[in-house]
Amino acid sequence: MKRIGLFILTNIAVVVMLGIVLNVVSMVTGVNFGQMAGSDLDVTALLLFALVVGFTGSIISLLMSKQMAKMSMGVQLINTNNPAPGLESWLVDVVRELSEKAGVKMPEVGIYDGEPNAF
Repeated sequence: MKRIGLFILTNIAVVVMLGIVLNVVSMVTGVNFGQMAGSDLDVTALLLFALVVGFTGSIISLLMSKQMAKMSMGVQLINTNNPAPGLESWLVDVVRELSEKAGVKMPEVGIYDGEPNAF
């Protein structure tokens, strides 16, 4: 719930900032954006359009991000109900124990072949 709240708050903050920037630029430079467009520009309609486009793009990105990350890294998911003996079983047990201690549901567990991260 916190993640969704921050998502909505961020999108609203972007639209408010866009409105402030348009008004400040208009006041400082004396530029009338409506005349530039050939008619009166409805800034409210522009901000609502930016809000809708921003929310739509953000939601699509949010919904695709988990699957895209797994695909790009070549993650092989482990069946947490029946892991293979050895490394997979140990990894699932550790993740299960940590998630229970943290009070969160069991996440997906996967393995990917990455470069060694040592220096």
